[in-house]
Amino acid sequence: MIRPDCDQASGFCCLAGLRIIYYKRHMSIIGNDTGTRIARRLRLERDARGWSLADLAERSGVSKATISKIEREELSPTAVILVRLASAFDLTLAGLLVRAEGDGAQPLLSRAADQPVWRDPATGYSRRQVFGRPDHPVEIIQVEMPAGKSVVLPASSYAHIRQAVWVQSGELVITENGERRVLAAGDCLGFGAPAETTFANETKTPCTYLVVLARS
Repeated sequence: MIRPDCDQASGFCCLAGLRIIYYKRHMSIIGNDTGTRIARRLRLERDARGWSLADLAERSGVSKATISKIEREELSPTAVILVRLASAFDLTLAGLLVRAEGDGAQPLLSRAADQPVWRDPATGYSRRQVFGRPDHPVEIIQVEMPAGKSVVLPASSYAHIRQAVWVQSGELVITENGERRVLAAGDCLGFGAPAETTFANETKTPCTYLVVLARS
């Protein structure tokens, strides 16, 4: 399980060991330069606000040393770390990844072959960016959570957004603000006020679900 303050080696992997998921003829892949794109985007977002490394560390709760290593492409950040950094910039994780992929306008039509996938180096779970544009309030993400894996996201990751999770296959356990719910295929859960939330797949088979969110 990843904890929100995970800055240890278990929360990161070297870029050389970054695993990329491939879906033949169905979607594009965020390439091997993912780390470079993310590092550049973090620097651009930080510089645009006139923030030092210390400023971003204070706002995100991620250590200055960790941010520095990410920007120097020495470490690949986990989803939890990226969520905290994105939240500091008042962005969602999906929004940050969209910006990292390119500064040009994203098309309104999101072709399956053009939808990028990012894999969390700590848990192996993948995020497919089904739809997302900086100028559009709605984002759609498809997540595949491997068997026996879980991720804990801090309350800050839900600031300024409303979202719902719709399970497509498998079983997903969501613990929000201390309340545990088990979702089967077809079940949908809307989220309340921002709170630390755990997404867990306690079964022996993968779980796939959609996250639909709107920025407020």
